[in-house]
Amino acid sequence: MNCYQNFEQDTKLTATHMISVSQIQLWARELGFAGIGIAGVDLSTAEPGLLAWLAQGFHGDMTYMAAHGLKRARPTELVPGTLRVITARMDYLPADTSGGWQKLEFARLQRSSEAVVSLYARGRDYHKLMRKRLQKLSEKIASQVTPLGYRVFTDSAPVLEVELASRSGQGWRGKHTLLLNRHAGSMFFLGEIFVDIALPISEHAAQHCGRCQACLDVCPTQAIVAPYRLDARRCISYLTIEHAGSIPTEMRALMGNRIYGCDDCQLVCPWNKFAQRSALPDFDARSGLVNQQLVTFFGWSEADFLRITEGTPIRRIGYERWLRNLAVALGNAWRQQADPVVRQALNQRAQDASALVREHVAWALSE
Repeated sequence: MNCYQNFEQDTKLTATHMISVSQIQLWARELGFAGIGIAGVDLSTAEPGLLAWLAQGFHGDMTYMAAHGLKRARPTELVPGTLRVITARMDYLPADTSGGWQKLEFARLQRSSEAVVSLYARGRDYHKLMRKRLQKLSEKIASQVTPLGYRVFTDSAPVLEVELASRSGQGWRGKHTLLLNRHAGSMFFLGEIFVDIALPISEHAAQHCGRCQACLDVCPTQAIVAPYRLDARRCISYLTIEHAGSIPTEMRALMGNRIYGCDDCQLVCPWNKFAQRSALPDFDARSGLVNQQLVTFFGWSEADFLRITEGTPIRRIGYERWLRNLAVALGNAWRQQADPVVRQALNQRAQDASALVREHVAWALSE
């Protein structure tokens, strides 16, 4: 490293006098973020757990998890020059969420003919929204710290989001592996800004799960195989969203009427009585995606699917997987109550052009 490089690095390390974390937090609140924290880049203590999780095959078909290997735990390899990671939290409960919302959501699961979409997916897709606002926040920081090197991430790169968030004081890792916050539960999205300035690192948050294991007990497929250990291959969120092929037969009956994601471990968590409503209307539930019958969704054409799910996370799974998930849910509904309307809907798809859909329809009819 030459003298100029030494001078440049020293400038980056001392540039933080030009901006405070409290100023960043103020800007973040104006952009709709609920919390901001600062994490260091040494995540070496998280590497053994990541390697063990991958070695057990718990990542399933998510081959990208293994492909990136330890880069997830090494921010400076992902973005050379990174000195700190700014973590951001954004609440997503719809503004009209009422008290006792967890009980209301559990009640949906008891109505076997109703289609249940995970709460976070009922409104606008958070990826673009958060990325755009993180970019705006970065630009505000850059207006005070010049030059600023940064990169923005929102569930779009090999980043240990929960690990970074917990190390930046945003909360602690719950036994279901999600981040928990004492004042906001877990109903929020996470995003990051990798920066090349040495902002002061936030104080870690203490663990507050205690002896509670409600999330382990409630999981329909027992995907939380141990505290802080999730086998994605058994997780309904993975099966309905990430998994592209045939859903394992032994998992289908356990999925109930969940057609996109699963919130059970969050619904049962005591800390989510503190979950906060979103400050943004973007996450308000679209009327076409809640309080709908399975047969209604199953009757959609591909054009219907693309039109109604435009701008939502649901669209990313595509029409074929949408029908696959619905076929499983309809099979479970048929088992609960032999409704001829359900059987008729399934029969109409028995000769579907997709072999994947036909397979799951045949299973549903056999139920």
